[in-house]
Amino acid sequence: MRIRYLAACAALLILGGCATPLQAPATSAVKPDQLAGALNRVSWGVNQSTWRQAEKLGYDTWLDRQLHPSPAALPQAAQAQIDAMTITQKPLPQLIQELDQQRKDIEKITVDDDKKSAQQAYQQELNRVAKEAAARSLLRNLYSPNQLQEQMTWFWMNHFSVHQGKSNLRVLVGDYEDKAVRPHALGKFRDLLAATLRHPAMIRYLDNEQNAANRINENYARELMELHTLGVDGGYSQRDVQELARILTGVGVNLGSAEPKVKKELQAQYVRQGLFEFNPNRHDYGDKEFLGRTVKGRGLAEVDEAIERLSRHPATARFISRKLAVYFVADEPSPALVERMAATFASSDGDIAAVLRTMFTSDEFAQSLGRKFKDPVHYVVSAVRLTYDDKVILNTGPMLSWLNRMAEPLYGRQTPDGYPLTESGWASPGQMTTRFEIAKAIGSGNAGLFKTDGPQPTERPAFPQLANALYYQTLQKTLGQPTRQVLEQATSPQEWNTFLLSSPELMHR
Repeated sequence: MRIRYLAACAALLILGGCATPLQAPATSAVKPDQLAGALNRVSWGVNQSTWRQAEKLGYDTWLDRQLHPSPAALPQAAQAQIDAMTITQKPLPQLIQELDQQRKDIEKITVDDDKKSAQQAYQQELNRVAKEAAARSLLRNLYSPNQLQEQMTWFWMNHFSVHQGKSNLRVLVGDYEDKAVRPHALGKFRDLLAATLRHPAMIRYLDNEQNAANRINENYARELMELHTLGVDGGYSQRDVQELARILTGVGVNLGSAEPKVKKELQAQYVRQGLFEFNPNRHDYGDKEFLGRTVKGRGLAEVDEAIERLSRHPATARFISRKLAVYFVADEPSPALVERMAATFASSDGDIAAVLRTMFTSDEFAQSLGRKFKDPVHYVVSAVRLTYDDKVILNTGPMLSWLNRMAEPLYGRQTPDGYPLTESGWASPGQMTTRFEIAKAIGSGNAGLFKTDGPQPTERPAFPQLANALYYQTLQKTLGQPTRQVLEQATSPQEWNTFLLSSPELMHR
């Protein structure tokens, strides 16, 4: 009866009619012999350090700390690499202004060859800054104790995807990830949505700079509803898209130091927060009809009201819950699980950690362990984590190269829908061939992960020791007989490592 009551209550909560919030189970359905599999799913990939920590704490305590992380330090060698980056040392406005000045100086050059060289240098600097952001992201994925926060940062970066190839987004993506997405990755969905809406990377990527009264650009409004909140079947109309576009007029970017000349009667409504700008001159102050209710024309407060409606809409709860379940549980998650997650979303005011807890403690999650096919980022990061544990690599370049080869570079999705989250997007013969080559490079210790770039590179010996306690005490039990037979036929440690990293079991999480 209790289960039936909870199911009924969950359904009612979707409709906003249940008075008692649904409480998440206190403990997970993960059994002790599933520990490594669960860690493999919740983290970027199980390794010895994570496994020992979870064994010491107990899985439920470890999971709770992942859902509600405290500030945690990276290993000193990883943090030193991040500290040396330009994106760490210079605030975004300063970096933007310096690069913009570099671009303006190019326009003054009259000698063709000099101009061409200057343009190449400018493009190379944009590429270098974007590469720093990607390297920082990978270092955090590899070594942060807050593994779930880092994995959710990737999930939301993919959900609120921007493409670094557009305009000068290469200099914006690192700040977008670090300031807009990562702090809210396990917080309230509304706050995350608002932070992405106010970041210049999103505004520029989806053309809202061009959206103004009497010159409406619907691009961002459409994706905001179709991809970010309600979903394509969320019950909104073309009229809603048009009205949201009107609400978003005036939301833009100001990368310079000067402010626009605003009409005297509207000057109090001008907003400048970092590079974000709300310019009342460009806003449509008429009333709008959005999602069945009137939005009174009054400036930037209209945007806040629209965010509130979108983030609390039942369609958003279902759309976000299903996408999370696809990413963490199964390509076709059970409707019952999605409904329970959506009920938690509704009753917790979009608390992402609470929704994840409902999912992670479910029977469906425990039963799915080891069956979710890894996308390229998961394969690469998990292979390096398993191979080298907390031994900090000196060069993320090989990992970035592998992701490019497998068509999943960070910040590289050209369309705003993000990369596929299901097996069909990544299980082609070409993908598998590349994975085998990566397995061989890592397994042999010749991947270049411990060799620095530059004219005088340094290199540290780092032969992988995959046949360790973690393997013999847990991973070995999860391998099928064919994989065990292949491993027994290996003629060298390098070959054994390669066979393990390219096994079917290591392609799944």
